Amino acid sequence: MKKLRFFDKIIYLVNAILATLLLLSYLLSLLPPKTFSILAVLNLGAPFLILANALFFLYWLVKVKRQLLLSLVVLLIGYLFYGSLYRFSSSKYTEGDNNLKVMNYNVRLFNLYDWIPEKGIETKIVDFIKEQSPDILSLQEYHPHKNVDLSFFKYKYEKLSGKKVKNGQAIYSQFPIINSGSVEFPNTSNNAIYADIVKGADTLRVYNIHLESLHIDTNVESLKKEDSERLFKRVSKTFKMQQFQTELFLMHKKQCRYKMIVCGDFNNTAYSYVYRNIKGDLNDTFKEAGKGFGRTYNFKFFPVRIDYIFSDEAFTVNGFKTYNEHYSDHYPIMASLSL
Repeated sequence: MKKLRFFDKIIYLVNAILATLLLLSYLLSLLPPKTFSILAVLNLGAPFLILANALFFLYWLVKVKRQLLLSLVVLLIGYLFYGSLYRFSSSKYTEGDNNLKVMNYNVRLFNLYDWIPEKGIETKIVDFIKEQSPDILSLQEYHPHKNVDLSFFKYKYEKLSGKKVKNGQAIYSQFPIINSGSVEFPNTSNNAIYADIVKGADTLRVYNIHLESLHIDTNVESLKKEDSERLFKRVSKTFKMQQFQTELFLMHKKQCRYKMIVCGDFNNTAYSYVYRNIKGDLNDTFKEAGKGFGRTYNFKFFPVRIDYIFSDEAFTVNGFKTYNEHYSDHYPIMASLSL
């Protein structure tokens, strides 16, 4: 440190702060948000902190300084416990007669309130889904829009709430649904629904989870106007709700004896408490066969992955796709599975 120039000392100080915050975000994913709800906000920033530490590592590497060890060690700890933020998967998306194509998509009410200033977004979403032809479709923020026709699926289960504008979650399937239901989350329109689907000789349980939203406007100007203290309090309150919703889901999941697929919008990153607990022993299909950052949410500052498809270990993950179609504030994802 003594041999560093003044500018590099400042750089290293910032480096040390961000490395410490990244380590703390790793630790916080192991602790219930109710315990440290304010600090749990760091989980949201984990992807940014990883990218920042990667840049610091490169900076010190170019300068051939041993200070590179700080970010290198922190990044290695994250890699060993959480895997890589960026996937260099060489696997190809494969399809076959025995494959099960599962798509997850938060459709944001099919653009009911014209968030995207473009006509016919709802029909473009339907056309896109029809073209990709998933066997099972899991939708969050579903709305029975008058222009939306998903009748090319043979079976469906939807759970809606709201008086003026009906909205909720839906599961569509090309295979028979023999049982379905909802895990109710109190004081919110969010919930988890499930459908037991028969494919051949197997019965599969498909969950569709929508955890509490953070209600953050990602527009730069809107973020500048946000009171930081109020923002932190709102986010910490949301994390507490997400933990409670996760606990309700896990109690229901524990009673299921079928092979399982869990889809959903968790409104939280893969470095969060809720992700770690919902995933449990299931496979994250993106980590198994995805590539790139796998971003699923349209956040302008850095790639964010908050939508997931988990599969039982009985399934082989043959492929994973993250699409670029911008018809919602979320991007659709699809996994190809086989038993």
